[in-house]
Amino acid sequence: MDDATRARMGRLKWHCRRALLELDIVFQQFWAQHENGLDAPTETALTRLLALEDHDIWDLINGRAEIDDPELTELAESLRIHCVATPLEPR
Repeated sequence: MDDATRARMGRLKWHCRRALLELDIVFQQFWAQHENGLDAPTETALTRLLALEDHDIWDLINGRAEIDDPELTELAESLRIHCVATPLEPR
């Protein structure tokens, strides 16, 4: 991973720090699975998802809301899978 990519991933990880503890946990699990970075479409979708309000993101992830955007829907599904399938390691 080059320096520019490492910097972009660092900024994305920082923006994944949210006010809702539930989102922090989901994003921690997501990044644990993507330690080596993201592909370009996932990076773009994550950037767009993080522009939403916390409660809107949480509603998408837990399936209470839908969005007419295939990329964000796919990312929300991926985050939902990480939330359910990956137990959080204690710090």
